[in-house]
Amino acid sequence: MNIHAPSLGIGAGIAAISIIAVFYAMSANVGTPFSVEDIEQSKHENVKPAEEEGPKQISMSVLTENASPLLGDPSAPITIIEFGDYQCFFCNKFFHETENQILENYIKTGKVKMIFKDFTIIGQDSVTAAHAAHCAGEQDKFWEYHDTLYNNWTGENNGWASPENQIKFANDLGLDMEAFAECTSSGRYMKMIQASAEDAKTVGFTGTPGFIIVGANNKMAKIPGAQPYDVFAKVLDSEELQNN
Repeated sequence: MNIHAPSLGIGAGIAAISIIAVFYAMSANVGTPFSVEDIEQSKHENVKPAEEEGPKQISMSVLTENASPLLGDPSAPITIIEFGDYQCFFCNKFFHETENQILENYIKTGKVKMIFKDFTIIGQDSVTAAHAAHCAGEQDKFWEYHDTLYNNWTGENNGWASPENQIKFANDLGLDMEAFAECTSSGRYMKMIQASAEDAKTVGFTGTPGFIIVGANNKMAKIPGAQPYDVFAKVLDSEELQNN
């Protein structure tokens, strides 16, 4: 199993690191952040080289455009936006250890909906996989393909997410292979994937996965890293997100 080199440095040095859940009280376009609490955690995330964080004021379009289809009830009052990379070790960890609990307890119950945005920081196969997922989305199979990618994860930059394997994954899902091949060869989602990565930087993320949770009156919480389920549950159930 290969692990992205920068993530090793973070994983080796972490014992008990505090992060801050930052809530944004937003108008329709921009908002001002305020700290709610420190959360004790042992987060891990794949990181890019250090960069300055983006501006704290963000527009809703940064979160909702250049994104996947919604997962869940469109009328759900809370939205989770994940910025991820299909090759990311810690994105895969989140998928297998945390996401299913969120799906069962919040998304399937109509409390939460979810959006996935690409932040392809690891390698070319990350982009290949992201593009293939959007092509599957043309056949209403984005989330099934998303799950297939993480269920076939075997490491970073080791070939599992190659173009050849994307064909296999699509075939296993029963996609129209002629339409899928046309889409993947067209490259028509490349600009969207690049724009999504820029959105991640605008929000201030320098690693994957990263999450923005949007609640009542567009109040927001920012959660970096593959946090355990209890951290997400605490934020999703918080009065700050649910009160109008």
